[in-house]
Amino acid sequence: MGEWKIEDMPLPALFEEASKIHSMASGSSVDQDVLRKEIHALRRCDEMISKLGLFSSNETKDDVSIANLKYLLVPFYIAELIEKVSEEDRRKVLKISQDHLKEFISICEALELVPEEELEASRQGGPDTFATRRAKKIARFKRQRAADAKLQEIKEKKERRQRSLGAAAVFTSRSGGGRCTR
Repeated sequence: MGEWKIEDMPLPALFEEASKIHSMASGSSVDQDVLRKEIHALRRCDEMISKLGLFSSNETKDDVSIANLKYLLVPFYIAELIEKVSEEDRRKVLKISQDHLKEFISICEALELVPEEELEASRQGGPDTFATRRAKKIARFKRQRAADAKLQEIKEKKERRQRSLGAAAVFTSRSGGGRCTR
């Protein structure tokens, strides 16, 4: 991460630097010291986000500034990187990672970023087998087809209306503008 002090960096610069290293760490094995510094930087981002109150439990995605949406990824990034930490007690590492993932999911749910049908499916639980994943995929595909069909129907109605208005305009102009000349 270079020779900068994490505590002195503003949130945008700190997040940008952390994102770059997160990208590098995601693709390959990374030095454990760099990994720990990265996790420290992301935790500092998390603290700053909390202090600044960028996300509130009573907000939805429409209330959040587009510039701040990227900061939603901080707990997700932390969770991913914590999983790469070499530690004797692997369960402890996975538990901490899981806690950050839960935080990320709860923020996404609170901001209404997760479609309602996805939330309902996850609440129902059940085994995540190939068959259930396939059924979900088919249901999503059917919803998409229904939406596309409805859109096509609306387009066709609009075209028919425009053609009938055009024909009415031609008929009106040919018949003398529809005026009675007695």
